[in-house]
Amino acid sequence: MTAKTMPGGPRFAPYASGKFQMAMGMVALDLKDWIDVDHSRATELTEKERLLSEKHEAVFADLPGSEAAQREVLMLLLDNLERCHPGLIAFDEGVVHVAETGKSYRLSDFGDHALDLAGRLVQEDLCLMTPGEAGYALHAASLCFPGRWLLGEKLGKPMMGIHEPVSGYAEKLGKPVDRFFTHLKADKPVSRLNWSILDDPALFQTSGHSSTVQHREITAENAGKCLWLRIERQTLRRLPQSGDILFTIRTFVDPLCALEGRPDLAASLRGAIADMPEGMQRYKSLIPFREALDGYLGALMERAA
Repeated sequence: MTAKTMPGGPRFAPYASGKFQMAMGMVALDLKDWIDVDHSRATELTEKERLLSEKHEAVFADLPGSEAAQREVLMLLLDNLERCHPGLIAFDEGVVHVAETGKSYRLSDFGDHALDLAGRLVQEDLCLMTPGEAGYALHAASLCFPGRWLLGEKLGKPMMGIHEPVSGYAEKLGKPVDRFFTHLKADKPVSRLNWSILDDPALFQTSGHSSTVQHREITAENAGKCLWLRIERQTLRRLPQSGDILFTIRTFVDPLCALEGRPDLAASLRGAIADMPEGMQRYKSLIPFREALDGYLGALMERAA
């Protein structure tokens, strides 16, 4: 399945500075904006149902001891949806009804796996981080739209282990991220944006990082329709009762040609890629189509000049 954002181009442009920044980039989050809802909600929730039915072990997993925090997440989501997005769900007598899909869920059917149900109510993926000796570790997740990582390989690992393949993470972000997680306050949720350019628009992707396979079929002329901007809007909030941290990921995918009316963003993206260290370019699998991408973005800029 491919995500589609609103007409008129990408909603978010975290590359707009024209520089590549290996930084957390956290900003304060108002909880009324915690959950993102748009025109793709019914389609994406239906896709989640399909994945949870056909690939359940690949998209949901949890560890013993996470049960109370999972229930806390579900209750917080139900409350937020009812208060901030009225009409999307109805919750009464232990049953949740979802307006767009017509699905109904009985809480008791999910037992100790409340995060499984929580993930079916929102477009976001949900990752539950629990403190441990090596830092905060992934103890439960509903991850239907992974950005080229496999849940089974990350479950139980601390942040440093989860991000081990990411070029430069250990040296530049490892310790700051661990400190941030330790000191995050329950009343101070935050959000951040992450971006990548992929040769595949699918929301569900479990592999593909550090690819060196050349894409000779992708050229400066067709890159706008062969490449996609994938933006993740991520939020972090400490759960007030359990003390665990919930990490949410809302994914947006646009064809690169969405920038055709925005030569300013084309220039910014071109600059950010040029500023990106080669190791990160390799991790993000940009190398196989880097020349075509640069040529396409340059052409957009020239066309607008």
